[in-house]
Amino acid sequence: MYPTIYGLRKIVENPAVRAVIKKISSPTKIERLLEIYIGIEKPEGIKERAYSAFISKTIRKAAEMFDIDEDTLKEGLEDICYRKGVANVLRSISEFGVTMPQKLYSPFLVVWNFTKKCNLKCRHCYANAGKAEDELSLEDRLNVIDQLNDAGVVAVSFSGGEPLSDRDFWKVAEYASDKGLYVSVATNGTLIDRETAKRLKEIDTGYVEISLDAHTPAIHDSFRGVHGAFNRALRGINNCVEEGLITGIATTATRLNLSEIPGIIDLAEEVGAYRLIVFNFIPTGRGKDIQKLDLSAEERGKLLELLYDKLEEGRVQVFSTSPTYAVVATQRVEEGAGTKITPTHFADVCMQGNNALMLADFIGGCGAGRLYCGMEPNGDITPCVFIPIVVGNVRDGFLNVWQKSEVLEMLRNRDSPDYACVDCNYRYVCGGCRARAYGYFDNLLAHDPGCHIKDWQKIKIRRTVETF
Repeated sequence: MYPTIYGLRKIVENPAVRAVIKKISSPTKIERLLEIYIGIEKPEGIKERAYSAFISKTIRKAAEMFDIDEDTLKEGLEDICYRKGVANVLRSISEFGVTMPQKLYSPFLVVWNFTKKCNLKCRHCYANAGKAEDELSLEDRLNVIDQLNDAGVVAVSFSGGEPLSDRDFWKVAEYASDKGLYVSVATNGTLIDRETAKRLKEIDTGYVEISLDAHTPAIHDSFRGVHGAFNRALRGINNCVEEGLITGIATTATRLNLSEIPGIIDLAEEVGAYRLIVFNFIPTGRGKDIQKLDLSAEERGKLLELLYDKLEEGRVQVFSTSPTYAVVATQRVEEGAGTKITPTHFADVCMQGNNALMLADFIGGCGAGRLYCGMEPNGDITPCVFIPIVVGNVRDGFLNVWQKSEVLEMLRNRDSPDYACVDCNYRYVCGGCRARAYGYFDNLLAHDPGCHIKDWQKIKIRRTVETF
């Protein structure tokens, strides 16, 4: 056990601390106490003043364990998303203690497939997007934001389909932003003219991620199913960058575009994108029809090494949704051949030092049902947008589903004997992509066939022999 975590446990797992935080009840109430601590709100009565002093003392002591001084802590807490994150972690530890990986009271992120409507016909589309069907009303959508905010969710990412094609998007995204949720948008970029980019900036969109599957227009257009999609997406990227939006490029790695990825990285640098994220191919939705285009484990391993080299160069943030990317980073750092750790792909987390290695064990790897979840246009909740298992609906109460789903609880246990990666030293840092396990084997706990860390074929043969 890391000394820092041992010290942290002594502070936040103290029975008195946990009892007080539970009594405060919700992350939103903890947020208010943090606002009192940094001076942007005033306490209403002696009780609230006392609670604020208690919480403040607790987080100051915890921050000291990570060599964070009080001025730096207060400066960070001025950001509402930072406050939401701290409040969520405090409430989580009061409920579950310090765990590996860390269980959360509510997810940090919800990826919301806002609509199935889309103007492209992508060959790998996990959502089978095309036409809108069975989608929440505007009133229901606004209620979703209320539920996420009350639960203590930090961020919501609008995806699809194409979220910008839905007339309710602007009202709901702005409402989420006004509530203090971190708003990001995953889009094909073809609808982002200068006016749209300006409007995204006006509603305080934190991040815009635009799909680009090649640096060669013909390859991208072929993959996306519409002629001219590349030029329109590139125009969208340029418009966002020029408007001052934090802009990322997303690409899905397949054998069709593997050789294109170095060029996409160069393009990302050229246009001024903040980051590039290379998505795992998942055989779900229309992706089932092109499963043969998936990379081999060896190809994926070489790709992740290339991406890490580019990350180390530092000209653009380079991430991957493959959980094994964190293993590549960890091994490089341990070998003295790298300095950066990327414990999780869904947030802009790229750290250096021993605390980064430690953090990877607590928030690293596949976050499906653990750090984040997906939500469908009709309000159905899934462990991840790439895992088509419905665990409940927002009409059942978002927090209720998150906390009581047996499927989600199963995904949070990396020590289960049924979990394929249970004997792997990197099960907390990585854990394998649960969507790929389900897509290939119809089993959420199966191994990820894209893992280049372990020789799964030999393990399979050994386990077969051991049964005789």
